[in-house]
Amino acid sequence: MLTVMAALGWLTPRRRSATARSVLAGEASAEAARKSSQEATEVSESSEAEPEFPVLGDEEAAAFFDLDNTVMQGAALFHFGRGLYKRKFFETRDLAKFAWQQAWFRLAGVEDPEHMQEARDSALSIVKGHRVAELQSIGEEIYDEYMAERIWPGTRALAQAHLDAGQKVWLVTAAPVEIATVIARRLGLTGALGTVAESVDGVYTGKLVGEPLHGPAKAEAVRALASAEGLDLARCAAYSDSHNDIPMLSLVGHPYAINPDTKLRKHARRLDWRLRDYRTGRKAAKVGIPAAAGVGAVAGGTAAAIALHRRRR
Repeated sequence: MLTVMAALGWLTPRRRSATARSVLAGEASAEAARKSSQEATEVSESSEAEPEFPVLGDEEAAAFFDLDNTVMQGAALFHFGRGLYKRKFFETRDLAKFAWQQAWFRLAGVEDPEHMQEARDSALSIVKGHRVAELQSIGEEIYDEYMAERIWPGTRALAQAHLDAGQKVWLVTAAPVEIATVIARRLGLTGALGTVAESVDGVYTGKLVGEPLHGPAKAEAVRALASAEGLDLARCAAYSDSHNDIPMLSLVGHPYAINPDTKLRKHARRLDWRLRDYRTGRKAAKVGIPAAAGVGAVAGGTAAAIALHRRRR
């Protein structure tokens, strides 16, 4: 009988009294499990609360991108001037003026109204008497020679994210519409809004139709296009580097400051707009971001597009 009892005792687990340390360990484990479960629930709820942006298949949304220093480093009009000089459209003294304006623009990172007006006047006088078709063809060549390598990969990725979401993407720029259209087509964008130079029977007159597409005029162009296309501006996005484009950025529900000048950076921070800076090195330091972050932004253009699909920032 004793032998049987002993065997049963061996098969039956012994009940031990819990020590203070084991109690503490158990409570800590339970608390960790509870906290982990709670965090997982919060993440799930957060993901549901933040829809993807751009929104896939949203036909009432579109994106509007400024060109100079937003999509492309420098000013398109100045690069176009270099190409025209190469083709003997004007003399060396005019090229020197273009070069100075471009250097100032790149160093300052902002648009100077006087410089921009001089550039436009010069361009109009240069193209006067030439055929529109001729300048369009030359624009294709100039894009390959001077502009293609100056496209910011990060901004290009943002535009591609909208295209991948099935949305239309337009350039909106003070540059001549012929140049803007070439760039938009080469980047696979929907189209471009730009300054329109007057032409009669396909020949430039040296005058503008209206005024340059700059500042408030950009906002009016975007508003008109949105109305014609049946877009909901509250669901649209706009991207620019310049405080001159605050009217356009303020129109949409998703404004982005890209490589912003000082005034736009302050305005964007005050209104909690999204910021992206794809400049590197000394320029990145000048605007107050780590140089490494600038380098990473350029190198990570594709990653930026993927991230835009995953969650709204």
